[in-house]
Amino acid sequence: TCVLFGDGAGAAILEAAEGKGTLADRGVLSTHLYANGQLSELLYTDGGVSTTGHSGHVIMLGKEVFKNAVTYMADIVQEVLDKNRISASQIDWLVPHQANLRIITGTAEKLGMGLDKVVLTVDTHGNTSAASIPLALDTAVRDGRIQPGQLLLLEALGGGLTWAAALVRF
Repeated sequence: TCVLFGDGAGAAILEAAEGKGTLADRGVLSTHLYANGQLSELLYTDGGVSTTGHSGHVIMLGKEVFKNAVTYMADIVQEVLDKNRISASQIDWLVPHQANLRIITGTAEKLGMGLDKVVLTVDTHGNTSAASIPLALDTAVRDGRIQPGQLLLLEALGGGLTWAAALVRF
């Protein structure tokens, strides 16, 4: 796994805003979070010094993580679209966790979305784990791709196995 990971940190500052409870509002419009502990052996950090006698190591069954990642990421994006009664064509930008290009491409293909609507930074930052979406957002805002009022779909998958998505009007 050593060639997959980068290092980074990110945060977003949110503030309250008046809205009508519609998709036209700016802000976080919808969030979705899941976990399946039965898949915990696919991607985890071992117990560390207290259980193994050495610092924790990332354990990953790559092929199984890939298969589940593409399935769960596409499923959760479809759930967001269905819940909000929108189609993929209404999303201005898909901002995925930057795990690797194969997972991102596989997810976009399953959704019928072209990579021209996907923010990609894995080639620059690597997989920075929880920081990958904030770093991708920052990159796309700074280079002018993401503009105020655009509809963003953020999605991620992590150890344990967990996956999540958020629909955001920027």
